[in-house]
Order: sequence, then structure tokens, then C-alpha cells
Amino acid sequence: MTEALYHADSYLREFNATIIGVMDNGIMLDRTAFYPGGGGQPNDVGVLKAGGLEYNVVKVGRKDGEILHEVDGPMLTSGTAVTGVIDWERRYALMRTHTALHILCGVIWRTYGSQVTGGNMQPLQARIDFELERMSADFAEEVERLANDEIAAARDISAQVLPRADAFAIPDLIRTKINLLPEGITEVRVLDIKGLDIQADGGTHVANTREVGWIKVVGHESKGRINKRLRIAVEPAAS
Repeated sequence: MTEALYHADSYLREFNATIIGVMDNGIMLDRTAFYPGGGGQPNDVGVLKAGGLEYNVVKVGRKDGEILHEVDGPMLTSGTAVTGVIDWERRYALMRTHTALHILCGVIWRTYGSQVTGGNMQPLQARIDFELERMSADFAEEVERLANDEIAAARDISAQVLPRADAFAIPDLIRTKINLLPEGITEVRVLDIKGLDIQADGGTHVANTREVGWIKVVGHESKGRINKRLRIAVEPAAS
């Protein structure tokens, strides 16, 4: 089983590891800072260094419970010591974007009591769907203002892993319309934006809301009678 370094430290850019196996076109490491994707957040990319050479990590994902790193070039062998380097500019952009979505989720849950029905992100742009009957330009402007107020509040963000029973004792832990946590999961990682939002989450995030910068709502649309979508861009902090 691979140690998930990205859960302990989202800011870890470089790490040492050993190859413990090869499956299909993927390499398994004893430890990794590469996020394998999930919860709408794309996987990390970067390089693995070994023997004076660099191998591009073009995809990271899960298969049969293992984290696989697909590399561009000859397959490395088990037992090889490697140094992993994350594409940090891309990762940090995704961290800011993911946290921006949680801020929106917290604001809309607090103000309107609406659950999330879907979402997706790329670096510095995203969409998120809510169980809402109505959405308008005025609504979008209000949500944007409220979200940026939370960024300005400089709220600290932390994560902890709790036993499943303890996690589910937290009110409104699951903000999605459908609970996506498998029954077999015995421990739950919980993300806490202090004073705003607390929910189950396995992705990478910034340590304080001020790092997000500025949330700009760039579009809104109806995806059904009670399903409405917001599209956002994450920009540098407003001057």
C-alpha cells in the first residue's frame, strides 16, 4: 500500500521513494506526493528522477486499490530509488480552485441550504451544480460577493482523518446529493474551513482562504428543474 504523502502535506513538491511494483503501464511507489485524482480534482503530473535520468509522469490514477504512476519512456523496475517532483504551478492552481469550490459550497449551504449535485475542475476554472430551483444574474453576483467575503476573512483550513462513526456524527458532513463514500471505508478524511464549512474530502487544498485569490462567477445556467450550475474562474487577489 502506497503512503499518501499528499494527504499529510499538500505543499510537498518533491519526495524520495522506492518502486515497489509494476502493473500494466504504471509504477507503484512505497510513498507518493502525486495526487491520483478524485472528487472532481484532476491527477497531478510531474517527473520521476532515477539514475541521472528524468521520466515524465503523464498520468496518476488508481487501479485495484493501488496508485499507479504512468511514465513516458522505458518502464522502471521494482527496487529502483526515485525522486518525484510535482508540477507545482499546476498543483497549486488546483489547490486554489478546489478550495474555491468548497467556499462556494459552504456559502450556498449556509445561505440557501442547497446540496451539491455535481462538479468538475481544471486549474483556475471550475463548475459546480446545486439543487436549486432558481438561478439568476443577481443570485450569481450575491454568491460571488459572499464567497469573496470568506476569502477576505482569511479562514484557516485543516484536515484530519476520523473513524467513520466519528466523522458521520458531524452534522451535514456530506454535502453532495448522493453519498459517494463507499460503505467499506472505515476512516474518513474531513476538511475544515474554520467557521464556514466542514465536509468529507480527499483532495488537496490551500491552508488559508486568502490563498485562493478571487472567485469570479463567469456563468450560470439551468441543468434541469432543480439543478443549477455555476461556472467560476479563480483569479489573483483583487487589488
